[in-house]
Amino acid sequence: MSGERHAVKVKIGGDEFTVRSELPPEYTREVANYFDAVLGTIRKSMPTMEAHKAAVLAGLAVTDELFEARREDASTAARLNGLADEMVRLLPPRKRGRRPAEALPSTD
Repeated sequence: MSGERHAVKVKIGGDEFTVRSELPPEYTREVANYFDAVLGTIRKSMPTMEAHKAAVLAGLAVTDELFEARREDASTAARLNGLADEMVRLLPPRKRGRRPAEALPSTD
């Protein structure tokens, strides 16, 4: 990326940070607010925990959400591919065409 860099002030865990990024400022604020909310939930449930440890747990919680979303995306993609294959099988042979995955010539 080589676009314009934005300096955005955000508050996380009560501390103010300046984040410099090429991403839109609204997006940076949204990400920071989300992380701050996760951190706040952890700090409320464990008020005596040191701030840096709470931040690590918040990071793990957000990373877990990311990994779960990736698994769901992969599962959805696999289901969609299966449905597409099934739809192709239901078409008459001359109307099936070739799907991108079938672009290579067959060795049959």
